Amino acid sequence: MSSKKWSVVAGIIVVLSMVLSACAAPAPQVIEKVVTQVVTQEKVVEKVVTQVVTQEKVVVATAVPSPVRKVLRVNTGPYPDVIDPQKSSFVSEIGHLAMIYEGLTKLNEKLETVPGAAEKWAFNADTSELTFNLKPGLKYSDGTPLNAARFKYSIMRNSDPATAGEYAQITDEIKGAAAWRSFADDPKRSKDDNAKANDALRKVVDTEGITIFKSDGKTPCDAKDTYKDADCTVLKLKFAYPDDYEVKELAGKPKPAPYFPTVMSLWVTYPAKEENISEGKDIWWASSKYQIGNGPYILKSSEPFVKSVFAPNPNYWGDKGKADIEYSYITDSAVAFEAYKNNEFDVVPLAAEDLKAVQADATLKDQAKIYPGSCTLAVMFHQLKEPFTDPKVRQAFAQSFDREGWVKDVLQGLGSPTLTWIPPGYPGYDKDEKRWGFDPEAAKKALAESKYGSVDKLPPIKLTFSDTPRNRARNEWLAANWKKNLGVDLTLEPVDRTTYTALTEDIKTAPQTYILGWCADYPDPQNWLSAYWKTGGFGEQRIGYSNKDLDKLVDQADAEPDPAKRAKLYDDAQKLLIAGVPVAMAYNNVNAYMVKPWVTGYKTYPQEHLFPGSVAPWTIDIDTTKLPKK
Repeated sequence: MSSKKWSVVAGIIVVLSMVLSACAAPAPQVIEKVVTQVVTQEKVVEKVVTQVVTQEKVVVATAVPSPVRKVLRVNTGPYPDVIDPQKSSFVSEIGHLAMIYEGLTKLNEKLETVPGAAEKWAFNADTSELTFNLKPGLKYSDGTPLNAARFKYSIMRNSDPATAGEYAQITDEIKGAAAWRSFADDPKRSKDDNAKANDALRKVVDTEGITIFKSDGKTPCDAKDTYKDADCTVLKLKFAYPDDYEVKELAGKPKPAPYFPTVMSLWVTYPAKEENISEGKDIWWASSKYQIGNGPYILKSSEPFVKSVFAPNPNYWGDKGKADIEYSYITDSAVAFEAYKNNEFDVVPLAAEDLKAVQADATLKDQAKIYPGSCTLAVMFHQLKEPFTDPKVRQAFAQSFDREGWVKDVLQGLGSPTLTWIPPGYPGYDKDEKRWGFDPEAAKKALAESKYGSVDKLPPIKLTFSDTPRNRARNEWLAANWKKNLGVDLTLEPVDRTTYTALTEDIKTAPQTYILGWCADYPDPQNWLSAYWKTGGFGEQRIGYSNKDLDKLVDQADAEPDPAKRAKLYDDAQKLLIAGVPVAMAYNNVNAYMVKPWVTGYKTYPQEHLFPGSVAPWTIDIDTTKLPKK
């Protein structure tokens, strides 16, 4: 993620910063009453006399200072719109969920798929069936059993059309999942008939797509009190092409899915408790009472829009965390940076606007951590809204975008220009892609060849963005770029961050043009191409992109067992994608953070979530000897 997921270019709302500290109470004076028996013996006519003397003494206890509470204080920016495993998609949302939960698998520091809650897994011969064996004795943070039935519930909830999760299609390979996910009430049918049709689709997933067994792998888990059965530790997934698949000879047949163990590391499979979701209802996820997970940390307290506190989970099967972690939600990066300099935070993102000041300060310069990221940002063009229905117009905007200038002037070097989708360092990166690079004359020619013929005949175009002082300046630069290089006047449309997110999540409300991106969930072209650009994926959901030829290529690649052939199919799909100019590729990000010198033990990864070392937060420690004196 990994990822996501959607990387929104900075949003800014000012929230008061908070100074976080822990104080040790002085040790009290202790009065200790000591009873001493003193035995005196005298020989008086052969009679022994025993004398008991009671003595009192005052003992002053040695003051033992309370241990300093170790806490990593992170500013994460905007408070998430939702922190629900089966509904989340943005990076900040995932950064919260990954603290509380864990999938059957997870990615290690090398981005390899390794065991999470699962002890092991195995495919059948053609990789169309996948069986997981959970670790024995797994528990939630509250001490209750965690078994295969919990994971089945979460995976089914992801496909449930009632959930309407943004990432629902990621598990479509499971038999029956795509059909059930796509179900919609037919107005020509009665309410009861619609319910029956929905239930029929659900049963295919429930009885064939996802099945659970006792630890022997043969005995089905008892439907009664399934969640309480600690021996229900085997989960089996069966994959199949949809019954209405375009290639008729494959419709309904077993579908190979060799990448699926990695999919099971994603947040959509995290085992949130069904009863907590039911009791907490629509905003269950905002409460530490209901966010009971199986991950390395517990959500100790939650104050939406202000602060969330995470503490090491004593029931986690793996390594235990060394420090508490606190997330704060200051969305103005300038305010957060000042708070960091005042030692109110241990980690904050490094904004491009602050880079020069950091580089000019010897102390701050050493605290800057800048390393490769895993995201591609692009200028999105709505394929169903004029003028971007015309590929020549999209080409004109892409070729008149000065990416080098953007990275130099706006990002201050915190990024690198790109003309392709998959970023450097990830399988499928196309280093040879050169189409639609900066060429103002070619851009003007393309616009002249469009159905509009000239700038004067273009309809009004709005450039929509999340309104913050810094983000406004960035979009003003972008509008000025197209005015200078293409002669087009764009109207800036600033909206608040929550509105921006909501607009861009729905094809019906998505703006004509805006900046958004994609960050890796896992290092496989399938994640970049099939999940995003295949019909029904994020590309269609956001900007209306659909290309049946690309669909066929990625479908073939997804099921291809030969690595070389598979890579070639994905490469062909990416080249086809770029040919249609659905977006103006902009830049690849870098991870850039400010980190205090007392933060130790972390390693950096391209797929970070909100702070360095977030892939393995239990390794992070606080060197209390380096903390500033109060």
